[in-house]
Amino acid sequence: MDNPMLVAVRTLLKETYEGPEENASWYTEAKPGSGLFGTLEKISAEAASIPVNGTTIAAQTDHTRYYLWVANSYLNGEEPSKDWGASWKITNVDKITWAQYIDELQQEYTTLLKKIDSLDSLDEQTSNGLLGALAHSAYHLGSVRQMFKAIDVPS
Repeated sequence: MDNPMLVAVRTLLKETYEGPEENASWYTEAKPGSGLFGTLEKISAEAASIPVNGTTIAAQTDHTRYYLWVANSYLNGEEPSKDWGASWKITNVDKITWAQYIDELQQEYTTLLKKIDSLDSLDEQTSNGLLGALAHSAYHLGSVRQMFKAIDVPS
């Protein structure tokens, strides 16, 4: 991949989801486990179901998965039918459902990385979509981390 913007977006998405590499960071904590997946693995289904300011970590997680699905659909030239409110209705998850949400988020993230790897150039729409996915994902990483602190569950 020769396009500097694609390299940068991929690097920052990886930091958002997987955490920084080699204890160096562009914007997250410079330590392992500070990305979204490292954060989510510390959270039980019970903790993910505790409401904080009108939502749950489970809802934040599924919303992030849904957003990536929408972004992936647009990047594939599709016009998906959207129901943004559906993920925000999630209030309670069991252990199996919680694991499924995380797995589905991982799948959408992996799909996005593969799409980025397949791109040679960027038009304005694709650039905006990728930067939007990055910003939206980083926002929800921060939200989940703050919510986890607010519920005060020992890790």
